[in-house]
Amino acid sequence: MARLSYREAGRLAIAEAMRADPTVWCLGEDLGRGGVFGQYAGLEAEFGPDRICSTPISESAIMGAAVGAAMAGTRPIVEMRFADFALCAVDELVNQAAKARYMFGGQSKVPLTVREPMGMWRSSAAQHSQSLEAWYTHIPGLVVIAPATPEDNYALLKAAIRNDDPVVFMEHKNLWDMEGDVADDATAEIGKARIACAGGDCTIVSWSAQVHVAMQAAAELADDGIDAEVIDLRSLWPWDEAAVAASVAKTGRLIVTHEAVGVGGFGGEVVATIAERHFASLRRPPLRLAAPRIPISYAPELENQVRVTARQIVAAVRRLN
Repeated sequence: MARLSYREAGRLAIAEAMRADPTVWCLGEDLGRGGVFGQYAGLEAEFGPDRICSTPISESAIMGAAVGAAMAGTRPIVEMRFADFALCAVDELVNQAAKARYMFGGQSKVPLTVREPMGMWRSSAAQHSQSLEAWYTHIPGLVVIAPATPEDNYALLKAAIRNDDPVVFMEHKNLWDMEGDVADDATAEIGKARIACAGGDCTIVSWSAQVHVAMQAAAELADDGIDAEVIDLRSLWPWDEAAVAASVAKTGRLIVTHEAVGVGGFGGEVVATIAERHFASLRRPPLRLAAPRIPISYAPELENQVRVTARQIVAAVRRLN
């Protein structure tokens, strides 16, 4: 067991994967200098510039090279710096990587891991703060992961690297410095949720940094005698419908909360699935709490207006109970 930051846990996962498998390598801008957030610090010294590859500033070239390399038998880890910047490479990811296994009749695979730092972080403004996970869950062929803790960042990144399909791995920038215990043998299964807090009065579903906001709300509700169950999905595609359904069968109430814009957000998929397939368990209509459909401002006061707060979650739970 070690006490690691979210950043350090991801770096350790990559180092262990590269030591175990010589076909694992990393490419992206400034990786030789440790990456924009220091998440590759020290790796070039151990593995050399051929495996920790600093690239030109061209997201489409980075992704295209990685897709070809993955199809040729290696396991690339692509660093996109910001999830917003990855939009310059969606053609290579969505039209090529996601569809290759299907279009080649299973004769080819694309074991590609795409790291996309996401979310609001220190007044990064409209072009550096978006949470775009729902875009990728819409695409057949892509796996989408959004870890909330250092241990999950470690375990799920290792699972992503081993996966034979392209994985969009979304790490929240506001969690880089968050510390937590990481077991030496920590493992996580893609598609399995984590019960972050057990309870019987209301189910709160979230992922990434918003899980911690939900946990704050659960703690406040517990002081008032309301036991909320917080589910950290961890993996958005595939997602753990069974875990959410089992919780709703117990509580009869469902709230899904996320940092991303609510319109077209993945929370709508969770709510719709439970309403369509497990409606008999619901004693109240399910609710979504998400960001409004506006750009994220630079000014902290305006940025905070976009955030879903623990107070909002508490109020929503009380409305359902």
